Amino acid sequence: MSAYDTKIEGREMIVEGTMAFHFEKPPGFSFKPGQAMDVVLVDPPATDPQSARHAFSIVSAPFEEHLSITTRMRDSAFKRALKSLAIGSPIRIEGPFGSLTLHNNRARPAVFIAGGIGITPFMSILRQATQDGLAQRLVLIYSNRRPEDAAFLAELQALEQRNHHFRLVATMTQMEQSSRPWTGAVGKIDEALLKRVISELPTPICYLAGPPAMVEDMHRVLNLAGVDDDIRTEEFYGY
Repeated sequence: MSAYDTKIEGREMIVEGTMAFHFEKPPGFSFKPGQAMDVVLVDPPATDPQSARHAFSIVSAPFEEHLSITTRMRDSAFKRALKSLAIGSPIRIEGPFGSLTLHNNRARPAVFIAGGIGITPFMSILRQATQDGLAQRLVLIYSNRRPEDAAFLAELQALEQRNHHFRLVATMTQMEQSSRPWTGAVGKIDEALLKRVISELPTPICYLAGPPAMVEDMHRVLNLAGVDDDIRTEEFYGY
């Protein structure tokens, strides 16, 4: 796996508890939308080697000038160190790797099913597809607790307006705890929702990303909805 030295260009809180980090894209680094990379601290404060690196899906698209990751800011030595880095600090990236990438048969629609921060690999795919004007039907079913927790929700709504081949189906599971208005779907992704979406699509290929328990449950629900093959997933890089 190739290693590249680069530096941190910026960071921002995008929704409650979720941060984006932006890195300078090293010369020669290329990747496919949906792939991941290791972010390696150059001078880690902890002695545990495992706390010096972390794998993340690349949330930026290949056409963009920078590299970005987005992560829930759980309390870990790595994330504390990453958050504390000064802008311009050196950092190393290794990769890319992963195969959760869009299939080549443009006649077959893609259905992306994401829970929470599992949206990250699909953001790269959707950004690039919109930039390229890709004539392929793409549907994102995106579940969050509240709009306050839904990373990239406004951008996804804007992408849906720009890209007539893309449909967003967002649902919230804990709206009783939200202070924001929401006129979209509520409740968990269930068999009825999947059947309603998939029945409109000819032989779609489904992609899953999110917490392991959610991915396992979505496999089961997809099977109940009549999808028993062409379900693609891999270990999610984002926590």
